[in-house]
Amino acid sequence: MFKNYFVTVMLVVFFASQAGAAEDGGPAEFKRGILLAAFGTSMSEAERGISNLVEETRRAFPNVEVRLAYTSNIIRRKLKRERGVDLPSPPEVLARMKDEGFTHIYVQPMHVIPGEEYDDLKNVVEAFASVKGKYGFEHVALGRPFLSESSDCDLMAGILSRRFADLPSGKAVVLMGHGSPHKANAMYGEMQKALSRLKGRFFLGTVEAAPNLEDVLAALKKTRSKAVVLSPFMVVAGDHARNDLAGDEPDSWLSLLKKSGYKVEADLVGLGEYPEVAALFVNRVREMIE
Repeated sequence: MFKNYFVTVMLVVFFASQAGAAEDGGPAEFKRGILLAAFGTSMSEAERGISNLVEETRRAFPNVEVRLAYTSNIIRRKLKRERGVDLPSPPEVLARMKDEGFTHIYVQPMHVIPGEEYDDLKNVVEAFASVKGKYGFEHVALGRPFLSESSDCDLMAGILSRRFADLPSGKAVVLMGHGSPHKANAMYGEMQKALSRLKGRFFLGTVEAAPNLEDVLAALKKTRSKAVVLSPFMVVAGDHARNDLAGDEPDSWLSLLKKSGYKVEADLVGLGEYPEVAALFVNRVREMIE
């Protein structure tokens, strides 16, 4: 309780410091805005996974302002330091939107699971929603990540099945998720269950949690597959995809699978680049607005 109160007080102070042009007095004009919150990436070649979701959202809601924030402080600082790119955090964007007269805000995460990053975002959104009076919005909503319940896994499994439908029947698809110590990591297990119903050709592992590559290798050995396609189960094909998954290092998944006797190729396309995933993302936004 004290933590939430402290966050709220700090946000009020932040509002006050940012709102030099805000008007006192009468009721605000109805003005909607959408904030898309991505973890972020420092690799320019991976940004299209994020930009595609932003562009599709703007296309779907042409009369609503759409803005982007990165939830990772590390990524934001790295971009600022190395490329001079200044991408704001969610609280920065929300404060600016309030100052600009927005009254109804819809925050949609680009996170795959409702893990630590989603929890941090949720805390910020709830704190802003708790602010009343001239420094508060009339309405603030937070959307769901891609995988928050079992039915979401079935939808995503269907998308992946169609995405790789043209592969030869004997070729397996190994997907790399990020993984988290958060309890929401269990969604990866749910996702594997949904994938296992698709003729047994999809295998999901994570970089930082379970299931891991050893679990994937054990599952692969039970099949007749000798060829594997590697693909990121992440919104962007960034650092993890290009190094941990498909890098030249001896401990990359590509190297270890080759060492285990598999013929391996990489498909470095982030989920955010899939047209069907973009449509699913837009529907998440629509759930909040409509």
